[in-house]
Amino acid sequence: MATYKDFELAVALLSGGTNTVIYDDVGLPSIMVRFDKKLISELIDGGSNGPHPAFLVEGVEVPAFYCSKYQNIVYKGRAYSLPLQDPAAYYIDASDRGSAPSTGVNFDNSKIWCEAKGPGWHLMTNAEWAAIALWCRKNGFMPRGNNNYGKDHSAQWEQGIETYGGGDPYRTYRVATGSGPVSWSHDGTPAGIWDLNGNVTEWVGGYRTVDGEIQIIPDNIAAKQIEQTANSTRWKAILPDGSLVDPGAEGTLKWDYLSKPSGSSGFQFQLVTTITNMPDDDNPYGQNSFAALTAAGVMVPEILKALALFPADSGDHGGDYIYMRNRGERLARRGGYWRYGASAGVFDLGGATSRSYVDSLGFRSAYIPGI
Repeated sequence: MATYKDFELAVALLSGGTNTVIYDDVGLPSIMVRFDKKLISELIDGGSNGPHPAFLVEGVEVPAFYCSKYQNIVYKGRAYSLPLQDPAAYYIDASDRGSAPSTGVNFDNSKIWCEAKGPGWHLMTNAEWAAIALWCRKNGFMPRGNNNYGKDHSAQWEQGIETYGGGDPYRTYRVATGSGPVSWSHDGTPAGIWDLNGNVTEWVGGYRTVDGEIQIIPDNIAAKQIEQTANSTRWKAILPDGSLVDPGAEGTLKWDYLSKPSGSSGFQFQLVTTITNMPDDDNPYGQNSFAALTAAGVMVPEILKALALFPADSGDHGGDYIYMRNRGERLARRGGYWRYGASAGVFDLGGATSRSYVDSLGFRSAYIPGI
């Protein structure tokens, strides 16, 4: 009879030792990919020689974090990374959600399901996502994925196994975790992290905007199961010199439209220190090619580039898009989903939705031992 030890051995052998099985506090497994500490200079040309923010937790360097190999499912109120599953998105079957407060895959529930696994487990943070995205670009491999109804828009022959079609007999929406080709993993190998481009767009912690003001939870403190509520005092705004200050301070970095928008279309936006084009309602949203983001006479600090919130150079970023609204609190989702086409990818950032939003959203857990 097969045992968990057999499972661990198979995972290690198939990945060349880079994947591992980590058990939560009730003894159930997730397949995780170890991502070792990187300096900013290893990820960004001309970057500083300090550790990337993903590897700093309250000033203490960590040697690695473990990322879910697969977009997560939810079982009895906990998140799990397992292959060939229908990723959690839009709803979870009530019989499997345990003590989760509702069935919606919103930000707060995603965080709860990850942290329920025990110490060190957390909703993947934007800092961790950014480290992986920057690594992909630096190493010349931008993963493809399910961004065109079960296929990749640029390689129509690449497809995954359908798990949900939304009632449409002719088109696929979600595909089973890890069921696409190796070009859908972050490093183009079977050992990589799957589906960072498309399938379901993923909540990440530690980044938000409030009325357009960019706010972060410094470094990777968001991995510590801390509060990320609307009123949490952990949120910090950023000055153009990269220093962190309390939200609402004068001269902080913000997203603002190029001109005052109206209607429900997407409008271009830029980095500023003063909001002058807030719309009258929530209908408009900002959309910009990530690579084409600009700053209106504002110095762009390294921290924005390290967190993949602003391009570090003028080169291609896969055609990925960034979105925002500068009214109210807006949290972050990454990667795009099954119908985003060319705009999906590791630099895609959906920053236009509230924490209660659920449509087409999933998530993945991460783990740092000892924090």
